[in-house]
Amino acid sequence: MTPARDGAVLLHGISRTARSFRKMESAIERAGYTTLNLDYASRRKPLEALAEDIHPAIETFAGRLGGRVHFVCHSMGGLLARVYLAKHRPHNLGRVMMLGTPNGGSEIADRLKNVVLYRAFFGPAGQQLGTLRDVATMALLPPIDYPVGIIAGNRSIYPVASAFLPRPHDGRVSVANTRLDGMTDHIVVRTSHPWLARNDAAIAQTIAFLREGKFTAHW
Repeated sequence: MTPARDGAVLLHGISRTARSFRKMESAIERAGYTTLNLDYASRRKPLEALAEDIHPAIETFAGRLGGRVHFVCHSMGGLLARVYLAKHRPHNLGRVMMLGTPNGGSEIADRLKNVVLYRAFFGPAGQQLGTLRDVATMALLPPIDYPVGIIAGNRSIYPVASAFLPRPHDGRVSVANTRLDGMTDHIVVRTSHPWLARNDAAIAQTIAFLREGKFTAHW
């Protein structure tokens, strides 16, 4: 009898597209998973509205799987997954992988949230990425009760932004702020925020967590 096949929903970060996850998507498919690599309007709506936008596609995808549905998320995509799962948790939920997700917020967003160009470019969701979250945003992100693996980067290609972040960091999020109470495992890889979804070590560790629920080593 053929085992039921698991699937993985891929959620990119703010101002990115599904193309940023192509390398990860191909690797996950080669590992035997079905994938749903979603595009969503990350700069146009707040997290709660984005969760409703992605719901129909995820609901259909999860319903067609014979196995579990996992989530693999880069940056803000991890926050979107948390908001989504708080309201629309699939009955066959598996594991959740986050790469560079600002679970504790980003000091960069704190510094720039009132800057006109930042507000215009990153939109409503960009205002929800800071470390000082209001009551409404906190309510969208309740404590987790599902397996979460987190990969953080510790290299930066942003010399100016690096001045605002406590070390170590990936140029956008400090390693400390990627952590999440109740997480299953956490690992740091030597790469910068934009490259986490394409980094070979991060990809290998993502697949390891989807398969085993833990990372293979702490580098």
